[in-house]
Amino acid sequence: MTSFDPTSPHPHVWRAVLALAVVFVMLATTGWTALRDHRGPTDLEASVSAWEHGRIDGRRLPGAASAPTRLARFFASLTEAQRASLVHRYPLAVGNMNGAPVTLRYQANRLALHAARAVERRRMHDQRLSPAGQQEAGRRMHRYASLLGAGRHILAFDPAGPGRVAEVLGDLDRAERVSVVVPGVDTDLLTFQRTGRRYTAPLGMAEALYAAEREASPATRTAVIAWADYTTPNGVGMEAATAARAERGAVRLDALVRALPGRGGVALFCHSYGSVVCGLAAGDLPARVTDIAVAGSPGMRARNVSRLDTSARVWAMRDTDDWIGGVPYLEVGGLGHGADPVSAGFGARVLSARGARGHGGYFVPGTESLRNFAGIGVGAYRTVACAEAGDTCREDVSGTAA
Repeated sequence: MTSFDPTSPHPHVWRAVLALAVVFVMLATTGWTALRDHRGPTDLEASVSAWEHGRIDGRRLPGAASAPTRLARFFASLTEAQRASLVHRYPLAVGNMNGAPVTLRYQANRLALHAARAVERRRMHDQRLSPAGQQEAGRRMHRYASLLGAGRHILAFDPAGPGRVAEVLGDLDRAERVSVVVPGVDTDLLTFQRTGRRYTAPLGMAEALYAAEREASPATRTAVIAWADYTTPNGVGMEAATAARAERGAVRLDALVRALPGRGGVALFCHSYGSVVCGLAAGDLPARVTDIAVAGSPGMRARNVSRLDTSARVWAMRDTDDWIGGVPYLEVGGLGHGADPVSAGFGARVLSARGARGHGGYFVPGTESLRNFAGIGVGAYRTVACAEAGDTCREDVSGTAA
């Protein structure tokens, strides 16, 4: 980053940079930052490595990171018994493999979750661990037990460190429209779902959106993915003011979308730091991504919509009492995430967030923010409510009937 120069011809830029740094430091030191226990590596890398050296009936297995289309062809060439064999031999590899059949990934991740739950059950009683370590093992064990509940479809699972997970609501193979919820900071295995403040967690967001989409268009076959399959920043501190985590998340998001079955439209719903991920991914996403909607965004790493280099419609909303509106919107030397997506100069279609309260209230049932998301998710664009008078956010947009 360029050093501070008080004689700079643009001192207002430096004042903004300093203001940005101060805001994030204050947030980081006044309770916003949540410390997480980063555990050591688990078996995912070992499972992938074993896959890379594996064979099935004398045939070498394709690379685990091969293009989804190649992996899909490979799995389609196997018998049911061969697919079952690979699931049992390499559950974590298959469960996280973009291109493997969705139902096969569900089966593989159930096996991996059973194994991870057994590990944490043993750790709960491991006298070598501190009481806090044993307690955390118990929390993880109960989370895995919950993810193993009847009817749950886990599309991705990695217990390493804070952990990553993605879950599908609905029939992904038959869906005409797919929605992906991309969450922000402090998202991991333990915060993937909550009992209190349910709709601030990725699963609660996805559940609310899925229900709202079915209400908005009962005849449309929809699926919603709660996608917590990237490593998010720890709290709203300096880490969240940079794009390092978002850059890696953008690569993973693009891989997910390219591996989705079918040809139906895909909409991304990106909350807070998740909108940074979506902004960085936008230019590389396939054309089936029809919409990118952001809420409570600190910026999308772009000066305006055209800089996102996407054919998708870009929507934005922010509630009036969302604290994110007080963060300086700029990007200098890697700090900050660029222009405000709800500003007129950015060029997004600005939606009403009426009824939402605070930074985490956009997916609460009964809010106009959630109804707007549902309308976008099912392609009913004429039903969305704009933030500004004149309904200008719906200009040049066609959609299904209400």
